[in-house]
Amino acid sequence: MGAGREQERRDALYRDPYPSYERARRAGGLTYVPEVDAWLVARDEDVREVLRRAEDFSSANALLPDVVPSQEVLGVLARGFAPRQTVVSSDGAVHRRHRAPLTRALSAARSAALLPYARECARELVARVVEAGSAELVEAYARKLPGLVVGRLIGLDPADVPAAVHGGYRAEELLFRPLSPQERVAAAEDVVALQHLLDGYVRERRARPREDLCSDLAAAAAPPGAGLGEEQRHELVAHLQNLLIAGFLTTSALIATALLHLLCDRRQWELLCADPALTAAAVEEGLRFDPPVQAFRRVTTRPVEIAGTELPAGATLLVAYASANRDERRHEDAGVFDIRRAGTRQPHLSFGHGPHACPGSHLARGQLRLTLELFTETLPGLRLDAARPAPEMRPTLIHRSPEALYVTW
Repeated sequence: MGAGREQERRDALYRDPYPSYERARRAGGLTYVPEVDAWLVARDEDVREVLRRAEDFSSANALLPDVVPSQEVLGVLARGFAPRQTVVSSDGAVHRRHRAPLTRALSAARSAALLPYARECARELVARVVEAGSAELVEAYARKLPGLVVGRLIGLDPADVPAAVHGGYRAEELLFRPLSPQERVAAAEDVVALQHLLDGYVRERRARPREDLCSDLAAAAAPPGAGLGEEQRHELVAHLQNLLIAGFLTTSALIATALLHLLCDRRQWELLCADPALTAAAVEEGLRFDPPVQAFRRVTTRPVEIAGTELPAGATLLVAYASANRDERRHEDAGVFDIRRAGTRQPHLSFGHGPHACPGSHLARGQLRLTLELFTETLPGLRLDAARPAPEMRPTLIHRSPEALYVTW
């Protein structure tokens, strides 16, 4: 019963963390939040300081799970690939080694080269929505487009993308959602299936490289002519799994949440439909106001002081980008969603800051931009379906989005 109440409190915080953020920004020093067992870093200035000081605030626990896996689940996962450090959970030289190929693959130029394919996919998805006459946009659009795009980036056959996306969502559920014992085992089996799928691509691209990220990573993992050892394969699978999940999960959430806020405020949607020149600003405001990645954990590597709070080595912090984005000292009327806001005047932190800033920002922005262009052009009468319950947010801090987004027009 105690565990159930704890989960309920955590879910309530995750569904709407903004009141807690506001209280923490107004408090002196840092605020300890028992629901996440961490010190909340909530002010823009403090978030930037922590993100700059990677040597003092390690990313080793960035994705610490909310749910401890059972022995049965661990037994299933043992049939897959053991976890390894990734770009999200590493520091220093290891982080730079993991990040370098992603920075090249996700450069502004290479991201722009992917956008014609993204637009083609988006047009097909929107056409299906129009044909249906009404839709639930999370499943019909937001979860589909980013999966196709990141699949193309990695080099997946489009026929394998649905299974890869399913496995990625199951990995998130396994780590962060309270499932029944049977569902947890099933989720673990789906994760293992994803890992073996990715391993097949790693081995195939090592032997027969193509123009894709999987080939680049496999080529860089060992000298030419040498085979991939078990450790190298484990690392490559972990790297690709992290990239896959980060690439579609956060962008899916960004698209769904931005559409939600635009449709909840009819005036904002009509402004955008009337003036397409506002699209770039709408993208930035969607990112600022309610980002998909609300926060990541950090752990102190030595005794430190932040915002006047003394912390020992090994202290856990929850670094809340989303709270910094609503800091009134940085953004005027920060609690108001307004696409006429001059987004470049005060940059937001939705893609992080410092050495761990998100290398996929160009691709995420591009997908949201073309989504807003297509929907405002094709379905200017789009609106929330009043016959359905109001959208409810998923109880998570790593890909905040509506559970469902029922629309009509």
